[in-house]
Amino acid sequence: MSERSGRRTPLPSKQQLVEFVRANPGKVGKREIARAFHISGADRLWLKSVLKELSNAGDIALGHRRQLTPGDTLPEVALLDITGTDMDGELLAGPAEWKSDGAPPRVIMAPAGRDQPALGIGDRVLARVTPLGPKLYEGRLIRRLQAAPDEIVGVYRQSPRGEGRIQPADKRARHEFAVRREHSAGALSGEVVLAETLAGRMHGLRYAKVKERLGRIGEPRSLSLMAVHRHEIPTRFSDAALEEAEAARPAKLAKRDDLGGLPLVCIDPEDARDHDDAVFAEPDADAKNVGGWHVVVAIADVSWYVRPGSGLDRDARLRGNSVYFPDRVVPMLPEALSADLCSLVEGEPRACLAAHMWFDADGNKLRHRFVRGLMRSRATLTYAQAQDAHDGRHDAATRPLMDTVIKPLYGAYRAMQKARDKRQPLAIDLPERKVLLGEDGYIRAVVPRERFDSHRLIEEFMIQANVAAAETLEAMRQPCMYRVHEEPAVDRVEALRTFLETLDLRLAKGQRLTAAQFNRVLARVAGTPHEHLVNEVVLRAQAQAVYSPENIGHFGLHLRRYAHFTSPIRRYADLLVHRALVTGGRLGEGGLSQFDVENFEATAEIISATERRAMTAEREALDRFTAAFMSSRIGAEFGGRISGVTRFGLFVKLDETGADGLIPISTLGTEFFEHDEKRHALVGKRSGTTYQLGQRLEVRLSEADPVTGGLKFDLIGGGGASRKRAGAISGSRGKKPRNGSRGSRR
Repeated sequence: MSERSGRRTPLPSKQQLVEFVRANPGKVGKREIARAFHISGADRLWLKSVLKELSNAGDIALGHRRQLTPGDTLPEVALLDITGTDMDGELLAGPAEWKSDGAPPRVIMAPAGRDQPALGIGDRVLARVTPLGPKLYEGRLIRRLQAAPDEIVGVYRQSPRGEGRIQPADKRARHEFAVRREHSAGALSGEVVLAETLAGRMHGLRYAKVKERLGRIGEPRSLSLMAVHRHEIPTRFSDAALEEAEAARPAKLAKRDDLGGLPLVCIDPEDARDHDDAVFAEPDADAKNVGGWHVVVAIADVSWYVRPGSGLDRDARLRGNSVYFPDRVVPMLPEALSADLCSLVEGEPRACLAAHMWFDADGNKLRHRFVRGLMRSRATLTYAQAQDAHDGRHDAATRPLMDTVIKPLYGAYRAMQKARDKRQPLAIDLPERKVLLGEDGYIRAVVPRERFDSHRLIEEFMIQANVAAAETLEAMRQPCMYRVHEEPAVDRVEALRTFLETLDLRLAKGQRLTAAQFNRVLARVAGTPHEHLVNEVVLRAQAQAVYSPENIGHFGLHLRRYAHFTSPIRRYADLLVHRALVTGGRLGEGGLSQFDVENFEATAEIISATERRAMTAEREALDRFTAAFMSSRIGAEFGGRISGVTRFGLFVKLDETGADGLIPISTLGTEFFEHDEKRHALVGKRSGTTYQLGQRLEVRLSEADPVTGGLKFDLIGGGGASRKRAGAISGSRGKKPRNGSRGSRR
């Protein structure tokens, strides 16, 4: 029963909701469910949340006109993507979205009517579907919503007959594009090209015309540009934005606080393209706060230069964030700002917004205040430099800063670390990889990214400044663009709990989960062969953090309120937080506009989407750089761990580079392997040979494709655990199968 609403009838269970949708497929939505179960008032929020959980789990799906259907069937009217043709030339389609664990159904498209457009591979359509059998439907076109992509990026190949083909860079693309000789723009085989699709088809393939040649496949420029163009990341600024950036001039002191006397320093990665935060710490002079600290976090005052409604603002909102690749950055702001006036260049006066924060000896924040100031960075240090200085290895830059800067920073951090340890944020520890480029621009190595206490110091200083910003805006009753992170979905937690039980690990049941409970599991496996595996599966169980004007807290950081304040050069969310602080604190020009306030929710959706786009593009580019680097090592052998288990094979993450690749199930042997989802394992039906998530394997690289970033491996010497050890995950290998020949994935 709902205490909040005083209901007399209990709320329906998830199973009841699913059964109701199954009984009325494609005929009910949220409104009809609320009416059927007498859900009203505040309980509608509960219903919205539960339907979202069921949708994420694949139990239900959203069909045409927001009508709900069971997750493993298609509604009467469905959104489909044309994916290919069968042996008779009939067009085949599949659902545009499919969240169920099972394979998606197949749809055979009926011939188009007289007045309907001819469909082709890659088109997205709205169709009326009729069941023909298990997982098989006939589709009849209602209307074409979207033709195949107008622009594609891929590798051009010349055929002996003079016609060309473009292999799309998108891993999901199942077809090539045909290119007439006159539309090739002189492209050579092996070049990466940007092309536009044309009307007409050859042998079922759509035609395309080359617009731009981006370089040879394997060249760094082409690897990152493939990701840029495939995800339609804007690379050109509007004329208005460029003119405004060039016309900008350094801010004057005027009514700003003069922070020039503080020895603020920037501590950044050695390959940082901009510097938007600087830090300072000193012992608190207040006799009532013995052992306490005064910390200052100064952030570039981007709001002074990027005013609401300007060309710069429109471009920044559209981009949402900067995007970082191994060889380049696609910035949110033009270089005149991002690399100059808004970058805290050493020795130069720079406008800033600064958070003054006071902590006690145990790292608890006592108070804070924000000022608009003018600062001058004393030094720009790398993380390694700062850590070396703290560890007694000084250089010419850090030696003069030891007593006034380095020692106080680490002293304040040690205090703040006590409060962090008590707060218990989620402590997932997974290595990151970094691509090192040579002077010629080609990859010379892929290495783990080092992590020092200096990283954690800056991270904690930034977190505290972000918390202070959110608290200040709440107190001022100003709009706040929160950074929110929901609790893990119930179905994900249950799947995680089931898997952990196979390792004799327990996750608390029957109570509200906290980050600390996950941390206890992670602590139990620290230093064991299971450590990386458990960190990986705990991470996969988490929700994705997003931006929102509504605060629901941050589960991972275990914070009640949190916003992004510390990177306005590269994140639009931070710029909005700066504007709100300027408005609420009456700090001068450049505050929130009426448009900003009225469109907070829409902006949150835009910048959350651009963030996901950037993350995907960066990951794809890193995969391509790694595949290009590995392409010269075909046949080499590597050690690694199983990082993913699917019905079609095993994904393996290599120890040396952190690269992921696939072992197809067809190469594992002659027997039938069953996919055990609960244990994240493939199990041989005859022998019991088991391949489980986290298990160590030795593999041989058989294929590296810089176009898609894909790697393929062959398993060396079996590597599976026996039936008796199926639940164990260890570094030792099981018995080699008697027959090592290639087998069927079925």
